[in-house]
Amino acid sequence: MDFHLTEEEKMLQAAARDFAKRELEPMASKVDEAEEFAVENFKKMAKLGFTGLAIPPEYGGSGGNVLSLVLVMEEIAKACASTCDILDGQTSLCGRPIFLYGTEEQKRKFLPPLTKGEKIGAFAITEAEAGSDISAIKTTAERDGDSYILNGSKLFITNGPVCDIVIVFANIPALAPRGMTAFIVETNTPGFSRGSQYRKLGMHGATNAELMFNDVRVPASNRLGDEGKGMRICLATLDEGRLGIAAQSVGIAQAALDRAISYSKERKQFGTLISQNQAIQWMLVDMATKVEAARLLTYLAASLFDENMRVSKEAAMAKLYASEACLDIAIKGIQIFGGYGYMMDSPMQRYFRDAKLTQIYEGTSEVQRMVIARALLA
Repeated sequence: MDFHLTEEEKMLQAAARDFAKRELEPMASKVDEAEEFAVENFKKMAKLGFTGLAIPPEYGGSGGNVLSLVLVMEEIAKACASTCDILDGQTSLCGRPIFLYGTEEQKRKFLPPLTKGEKIGAFAITEAEAGSDISAIKTTAERDGDSYILNGSKLFITNGPVCDIVIVFANIPALAPRGMTAFIVETNTPGFSRGSQYRKLGMHGATNAELMFNDVRVPASNRLGDEGKGMRICLATLDEGRLGIAAQSVGIAQAALDRAISYSKERKQFGTLISQNQAIQWMLVDMATKVEAARLLTYLAASLFDENMRVSKEAAMAKLYASEACLDIAIKGIQIFGGYGYMMDSPMQRYFRDAKLTQIYEGTSEVQRMVIARALLA
């Protein structure tokens, strides 16, 4: 389904599909087993300009819009969801907020190394007592002359073990309770440290770690947006980031569907291919219908975003539906594979493990429902 894509968007989609099939898919299992940051995949994406999507060329980017980024993320996730997760952290959650809310000086300084893949980006909001309730963050930023002093810690940060630049959200005590402010922090700053890499159920190639700030002195020139405007920046960034997770969900789901269809045409039981069994056919029908519905919701939300419309509800709907469909499709895929689907050398088990995270990060399914309900009842 092309969703009336332009010729340029179709060409980009085809290039991403070819790259993912040729370069990422053959290595996906090894990336998963290694449980290390997929650095070679990251370098390959940067070389093709994918880390610069939706950033104008004057800042080192590849141009294009958010829909273009969504198209690429879907194709990459189809081959390796971890690599898609890395790209989401690099672009949607780090590069894009700097482009949208940064000063001209900040854009000139930070965007070129991010878009070219010379530096790795991250986004840090989650804390021990502030998961879904981001207003409860405890990290503080106190003004000291031409700097801010940051203290606190952030949990589960994607790209955390390797990031060079991170968007950090902290509260300015003097402005409480509306003191949340965003900062661009360079991780070579004294006082910054990282915890051990987390071990996760899935997305093994997109590594996470705790980030700690102990009297980290950040220049005032690195403040992103005005004081007290961090919540607005965070929520808007998450709206866009959720489109990336929706695209990731569609990619994983499509991969699981494709594998299930192929397997059903090869596997025989009771003397006939299982694809001839109506129970299998109907499972495939439901899977395919959900993939298409999720894709359309995601493309629509991205298109509205590119038209400068507020898409909190649409982005939440896309992520909610796509992530829920993704896990359901992965489960059905395992069922179609039968015993082999449950084995660790089957691709289905990776789709299942990766799929579960899409319902949790960048806002759980429950949070998406809260966002949608708020919009409906406004």
